[in-house]
Amino acid sequence: MEYGIRELAELAGVSARTLRYYDEIGLLKPLYTSQAGYRFYGEQEVAALQQILFYRERGFDLKSIRQMLCEEDFDLMEALKEHLKELETRRTHVEALIRTVKQTILSMKGEYDMSDKEKFRVFQEQRVQENETRYGREIRKKYGDAVIDASNQKMLHMSQEEWERFQRLEEEIRTRLRDAVRTNVLPESQEGRNIVELHREWLCMTWKTYTGEAHRALGSMYVADERFTRYYDEEEPGCAALLDQMIRCWTRLEEKPQATGDLA
Repeated sequence: MEYGIRELAELAGVSARTLRYYDEIGLLKPLYTSQAGYRFYGEQEVAALQQILFYRERGFDLKSIRQMLCEEDFDLMEALKEHLKELETRRTHVEALIRTVKQTILSMKGEYDMSDKEKFRVFQEQRVQENETRYGREIRKKYGDAVIDASNQKMLHMSQEEWERFQRLEEEIRTRLRDAVRTNVLPESQEGRNIVELHREWLCMTWKTYTGEAHRALGSMYVADERFTRYYDEEEPGCAALLDQMIRCWTRLEEKPQATGDLA
């Protein structure tokens, strides 16, 4: 069955303007365009649009979606299985949140003895899942399943104090990066060193082992992948690039015993 642009827009719950934009950026081309300029979509285009909407729902940006759909080995069935797994994980997380809220209410009423670890477990699980959803495909390909699984386990087993420190470090790094960009701080400055030290401490809370090489590889990913860049540049453009420069500067100094400014 074929659909005109407005028919498909109504069917999918998106605007015709959105479909035209998808065509312009090469994300979803129509089956054909009539001599009058009207776009028409067939069965394959409908299936592709469904995939686009699934990925958008999961938080992927359009550039990443286009790259995935254009891969020669893209497998529709595998993609659907991946979507199903993600949705089931979300459902599990929502159920865990409901359970935690109920337990907290019972604890406040004196009817349940709730440990501090139970209070924060659900949020740690959420963080792990968010990382898997946003970056799992790339980081697992780069570092391997064993490394990422070990990192996830370290996060899930953090104490309340460790979890709070982990979150404070993350926020402090972003705040200091923002201020550094606004005040034109140089990567080789003392503040650059301080930020790299904070970033390394933050990484080591989830990494099994640390190396300067791995740290630099992660910094490069921050500027190569727009999802990482957007995370750091949310409030001030240039933060991801500056962090990458700081990491490359100070981790290399660390590897030189004779350097006077190496990391402690």
